[in-house]
Amino acid sequence: MSDRNFRILFARTPSGLPVPEDFGRDEVAIPTPADGQFLSRTIWLSLDPYYRNVMKNSPIYGDRLAPGDPMVGETVAQVVQSRHAGFAVGDYVAVRNGWQQYAVSNGAGVRKLDATAAPLSTALGVLGMPGLTGYAGLVYLGEPKPGQTVVVSAATGPVGSTVGQVARLMGARSVGIAGSAAKCDYAVRELGYAACVNYRDGDLRAALKEACPEGIDVYFDNVGGDTLAAVFGNLALGARIVLCGMIEAYSMDRPPAGPFLGPVVGARATIKGLVVYDHMHRLPELQRVVGGWIRDGRFRWREDVADGLEQAPEAFCRLMRGQNFGKALVRVAPERA
Repeated sequence: MSDRNFRILFARTPSGLPVPEDFGRDEVAIPTPADGQFLSRTIWLSLDPYYRNVMKNSPIYGDRLAPGDPMVGETVAQVVQSRHAGFAVGDYVAVRNGWQQYAVSNGAGVRKLDATAAPLSTALGVLGMPGLTGYAGLVYLGEPKPGQTVVVSAATGPVGSTVGQVARLMGARSVGIAGSAAKCDYAVRELGYAACVNYRDGDLRAALKEACPEGIDVYFDNVGGDTLAAVFGNLALGARIVLCGMIEAYSMDRPPAGPFLGPVVGARATIKGLVVYDHMHRLPELQRVVGGWIRDGRFRWREDVADGLEQAPEAFCRLMRGQNFGKALVRVAPERA
């Protein structure tokens, strides 16, 4: 184990889309755990679009950043020193270490991981917060019925791919919206979507009408903006809309103009806002249900991995430009020291 801790820092609030210059870096001494704490080495770092909102200190999130602070983030780590009765050296944990190689924790909000149950990286994706977002949002807010049409944007990301596959496994018809022919092909061929529409290819509203001739019963929105407006033109009677993410707006200094809501009224649609923290008690259910589907070979996922913590800023910028394909992760260190 090195005696230095390499960190990626928050340098400034981005103007528009983030760029690598919005981040800094330093090396400090590795912290020493006090009584009731443990020290862990970061293995996997999750990159998530909501970090862009944290970088402008959005009131939605509890995290606050000042220039020079280590970037916040979810990680998978391994305990290397422990003065905490609940955690032993060698334990794998899901912990908020942020963008650094080592960090101490008092165990609050930390969960132990079984490295034999599923790949450790899934704790940051389909078996972690993104998976829970898609699962709980669809099942408990979207409430799809067998035979109904469920549409999800950002369809091949960790949230969207969970929504699409859970909908299919519940007997609904899944239709994705993605940003390239390759992503749409993957959604249909690997994830089992009935159809997938490339929003960069022509008239999205018309393409959705063709893909959803009976209308859209459930729409799970990860992007907002023009995509949401196109969906509004294709709602089935009694549609449910789950507002999860608005990635198009995260890098804007001002919120975009909202779409006209008249079609929502005409369709007697229900719109619900989703914040995953309201559903953390359902995480064991996600791990049991989706974990079982993974072991049965009925549920698939894809990861977009950058190697080395120094690559995190550019990888995050790629994510915010929509250039990732699958769950964005940084492999900070080997899983076995």
